[in-house]
Amino acid sequence: MQYEGIVIRPPSEAESLILQATFGCSYNKCTFCPTYKGRRFEIKDQDRLFAEIEEAASWGPYYRRVFLADGDVLIMPQKKLLPVLDKIRQTMPWIERIGVYGNTKSVLRKSVEELNELSDHGLGIVYLGLESGDDEILVRIKKGVTAEQMIQAAEHIRKTPIKLSVTALLGIAGKTDSKRHAVATGKVLTAMDPEFAACLMVMVVPGTELHAQMEAGEFELPDPFGLLEELALVLKNTDMTDGMFMANHASNYLPIRVKMPGEKEKAVRLIERVIEERDPKLLKPEQFRAL
Repeated sequence: MQYEGIVIRPPSEAESLILQATFGCSYNKCTFCPTYKGRRFEIKDQDRLFAEIEEAASWGPYYRRVFLADGDVLIMPQKKLLPVLDKIRQTMPWIERIGVYGNTKSVLRKSVEELNELSDHGLGIVYLGLESGDDEILVRIKKGVTAEQMIQAAEHIRKTPIKLSVTALLGIAGKTDSKRHAVATGKVLTAMDPEFAACLMVMVVPGTELHAQMEAGEFELPDPFGLLEELALVLKNTDMTDGMFMANHASNYLPIRVKMPGEKEKAVRLIERVIEERDPKLLKPEQFRAL
């Protein structure tokens, strides 16, 4: 098994077999993202990928889930993606779920019928980056889509058995627009109504456009308690039918995991109590935070 470049995966796929089906990201323009820079997007040769699947199968039922990297496997044409899903299921019948990253445009390029076909062939979850529910912020970070388009993508997926996990970025609007970003993000998460919603705290990485903006004084991150205020506002404005709301990524100062809707109010009170006390000892130390 050989990987090329930086390989990332969602936190919930930590114990999954990672198979690199594509290289890079089909979009790769977001101002905050340090991954895949200088890498042209391409689909891995099928023979090479199939050989790696067979290699993984020879290890036996060590893994129960598979995550297909890199940044946007869902953009693969149906005629190329379906054989990959079939190969995994044929050689590793013990695999319980296959997951992928998908961006909004790649989701909307597929019909509901095509998404259902992917589900029939083993695709179990799609991870979609919302980042912000505010269109002005989305333009600023060069997301390339609107909040309404992301809601439409979520509606596409919700018409299938495929589960949807949506991530938002705390701090991405900077200090000035923090509250507006948080309220809008909660409202869009409500409209998307995914099975999983996750808030990560943006980490400004040298070499990114966002870092250059910060160095130039054009962007200022809220302090840790300001980021928690954002988190509380996002959660207050998020009404999910069911599922999990999480802020337990390595980047988060205060890890929380909330079963929606029943545990929402308790979680909001916890966050607000930490904000009120403003005790740094209640937060994850900086040296333990990471992307």
